[in-house]
Parts: sequence; structure tokens; C-alpha cells
Amino acid sequence: MFSLKNKTALITGGASGIGLAIAKTFAQAGAHVHILDLNDEQTREAASEIEQAGGLVTGHVVDVADQQQTVEVIGRIATQGQINILVNNAGVSHIGRADTTTEADFDRVFRINVKGVYNCLFATIPHLKANGGGVILNMASIAATLGLADRFAYSASKGAVLTMTFSVARDYLADRIRCNSISPARVHTPFVDGFIAKNYPGQEAEMFEKLSKSQPIGRMAQPGEVGALALYLCSDEASFVTGCDYPLDGGFTRLNG
Repeated sequence: MFSLKNKTALITGGASGIGLAIAKTFAQAGAHVHILDLNDEQTREAASEIEQAGGLVTGHVVDVADQQQTVEVIGRIATQGQINILVNNAGVSHIGRADTTTEADFDRVFRINVKGVYNCLFATIPHLKANGGGVILNMASIAATLGLADRFAYSASKGAVLTMTFSVARDYLADRIRCNSISPARVHTPFVDGFIAKNYPGQEAEMFEKLSKSQPIGRMAQPGEVGALALYLCSDEASFVTGCDYPLDGGFTRLNG
């Protein structure tokens, strides 16, 4: 079960954090993983790590917010064989309210989190249609459906990702393209550690505990747990699943309060 043998998967932001966990999981399941990431050094390191574990991987340095770059890179990948899976994972966070978020910060978040997803959809869907179908998985967030403090631009961007998921799922039913999303709560990645160190110097352990306990289950998710759900949704075992969002939140959405 859950084999991706002989399948090609594109994973944006696949060089670190959740994206890297998904890339590793898909490679272990037999997929040829293509990492699309902006960071050259991290992309090479991620590809090397997956190769050393016996996986098939190719790294590509690309800014998904640049449509021309994205179309060219995905087009080159398509010439090497069928594309079967697209995981739109690349994204950035931002702390701020409506009256404290600058226009530059707002534009940056939307350029990456929303336009980046659109660009990858625009570039990949024609290839999936030509191949007779495929799977798209978008990384949304519980911020898309809940009111989180100080996450104005980020929440708005992830709301867009969520509704793009439903739109794509509906529009390409006849093309046999499934589209779903995952909405994680806090996931323990290097980003979280860096955020705590930057904003709460000297209080790292205390803040990590506080953020962990905000999930009713009492801890943050591990990146590999997101990878496991992603594997299911992109596998043939989920062939009847489309137009769905999956909260992976330790009970945050339903059990708080």
C-alpha cells in the first residue's frame, strides 16, 4: 500500500522543514522526487541526503513566485517523463495585524504563498491533463479557517490556498486530477526554533513549552507526520478523495475551549 513507484512528484519548498519531510517520505515510497526550492545550498544538501538513503531525487533552484522561471523548470521536468504529483508547500509566515502589516510585507506573503501556488498550478496542470490525470496537494493551515492572533497576512494567504484547492478540485474532475489540502497546526521545524530564538531570547524553553501546549494533544506535530498524511493523499489508496482539507492539528480546531 501507499506505493509511489514509477511516479514523479514535484515538491515546492522541499529542501527544508515540512517539504523535506514530504520529499523523504515520497522518495522512500518509490517516487522520483523533484525538489523546487529557492535556497541553492539547502536544495543540494536535501538531494544528497535523499540520495544517500537510496532515493531518486533531482533538485531545482527556482523562485515559484516568478512565473517564467516556474513554467520553464516544470516544462523541463515534463520532457523527462510524466508528472504525476504536485505538492505546493513553499511558503512564508508573517507576524502582524491589519494595521501593523506593511504593504511590502503583505505583498511578499501573497507573492510567495498565493501567487507561488498559482504559478505552479498554471505550469503543472497542462501536463497532468496531457498525462490523463494526477494529484495536487496544497499546504494550507489552520489559520485559513480560524482566527489566530497577529497572523493577518498569513491567514489571508492560507485562506486563498484553501479556496484554490476547492476550485481546482472542481474544475478538473473530468481531467482525473484530484486536489486536496492539509491544514497543519504548529509543526516543530527549524523555522519554529529560529522564530522562538529571535523573538524570545533567554525564554526559548518556556516558549517552546507554551506553544507546544497550545495543541490539546500537548505537543507540536513532527514534519514526518505531515509527510505521512501527504503520502496517503497522493497515493492511489486516496483515489476517491478530492476537494477536501485535512486538519492535522492535535485537536486544535475542534477541542480547544
